[in-house]
Amino acid sequence: MSRLLCFARSLSLGLALGLLCLATPLFAQDPATAEPAATQPAGEPAPALPAPEIPAGNETAPKPKADDHGHDDHDHENGDHGHGEQGVKGGDEHGAGHGGASMGHQMPVWATIPFIVILLAIAVFPLVNEHWWEHNSNKGIVSAVLAVPVAAYLLIGYGHDGWHELEHKILEYISFIAMLGALFIISGGIYVKGSLSGTPIVNTLVLALGASIASFVGTTGASMLLIRPLLRANASRANKTHIVVFFIFIVSNCGGLLTPLGDPPLFLGFLSGVPFTWTFRLWQQWLLVNLVLLVVFNIYDQIVLNKEEKERPGSQLEQVQQHEPFGIAGGFNIGLLLAVVAVIYASGQGIGNGGAKWPVGIAEVLLAGIAVISYFRTPKAIHEANHFSFTPINEVAILFAGIFITMTPALLILNANGAKLGVNEPWEFFWASGILSSFLDNAPTYLTFAATACGMQNIPLEGAFLAEFLRREGSEITLAAISCGSVFMGANTYIGNGPNFMVKAIAEQRGVKMPSFFGYMAYSGAILLPVFVLVTLLFFRG
Repeated sequence: MSRLLCFARSLSLGLALGLLCLATPLFAQDPATAEPAATQPAGEPAPALPAPEIPAGNETAPKPKADDHGHDDHDHENGDHGHGEQGVKGGDEHGAGHGGASMGHQMPVWATIPFIVILLAIAVFPLVNEHWWEHNSNKGIVSAVLAVPVAAYLLIGYGHDGWHELEHKILEYISFIAMLGALFIISGGIYVKGSLSGTPIVNTLVLALGASIASFVGTTGASMLLIRPLLRANASRANKTHIVVFFIFIVSNCGGLLTPLGDPPLFLGFLSGVPFTWTFRLWQQWLLVNLVLLVVFNIYDQIVLNKEEKERPGSQLEQVQQHEPFGIAGGFNIGLLLAVVAVIYASGQGIGNGGAKWPVGIAEVLLAGIAVISYFRTPKAIHEANHFSFTPINEVAILFAGIFITMTPALLILNANGAKLGVNEPWEFFWASGILSSFLDNAPTYLTFAATACGMQNIPLEGAFLAEFLRREGSEITLAAISCGSVFMGANTYIGNGPNFMVKAIAEQRGVKMPSFFGYMAYSGAILLPVFVLVTLLFFRG
């Protein structure tokens, strides 16, 4: 019974938000009867509908067309966004081509202040009052104080369009937490018996394994599967912060470049027309970045271990080499992990639904069901051996609830003004998409720059628009730059990619002293940025 109560309490936040989304039809105004002024900020006269934005360098913009769902121009103007197919693709196309674009043009820059503040809170609170910040209830207070005013501003100031933007972010958040939560729970039921040797060469091999599988089970799946055995292998070592940092660099981010299953931006591209195997063409960038990072890590780890040998009594190398016979307990969870990957792939591919993305909620319910099966089928002894608790996933759920809501104005403004950023060359796309992906959700950032590149060639954002883009001369290097920037530079901060914060929370739960938000950025600035400069010079100069 105690396990059931713990599980229910940990999922209560997601269930509450899910019920809020299901209640949408009760509160959302019927677009057919919406007043025109409802989409404008309170107190301002309703302006004329803006003309379609003309990307820089083009004299004319393509005439809006009815989309694949039979919407005419009136539907688009009034915000009938067809959320029956909501998801990564549907939601982000919604922001790019419907009411979100005009909202972004109208929205003041100060609307991004709550998002900036929540990032600063994550960075500063652990430094000024670590004891207060370590309680998830206090993180919830900060998230709520910043997110609720943003939600109210969208609802009151922008009416129906504001509600649809908010609804989209809530649904996107639920999908995000459903996937992270399922992978967290399932991986917590897999126990690698024995102890790997925490030597530099073994640590490097574990990171290399993570880089190899991240593209096929996702960066989140690979991270949750390998972080606990790696921490246990290095339990006797005094200095292991750098091991977790490089794990985030490689396994949680840079390893996931080769397939759409590896990282959300690539899955978004797949849904928008990029062939499933197209990302295999990025193997050279993948190999260079991960190989350089593995070599640097091995040298760094050897230096740290040698220093420990001199400072601590006894042989540290002999101590980390002590291990028990290898084995796996809870192996059935590996099958459930593959089931999660299959659900994610099938939902986006429309398998069983005539090629159309699955309706809202089906994939999330299946993921939750798989997680429930894993949690209650896994023996308690395995959870205890893994030091499993819901604290890390609760921390991620609480903080990212605030992040998803508060970043909505920032994404709308970026989406509306993406073509004005002066980004034209492949190296500019690489750095622009990468820098913004370090702080914003990398999936919509990927779409914004992909849409900007399509606009430069007068390709309408309809259906599989990236398939049409790839048929144009010189387009592949541009999309490669956007893909690499969005995936690689998610490693620059703790919030750049979902697994980053999860790995940090698990490591801290196991007693590893992780760097602060800015401390982590010092690592990424010193180690990753030179690697990205090398990638620019070799692949994206023009």
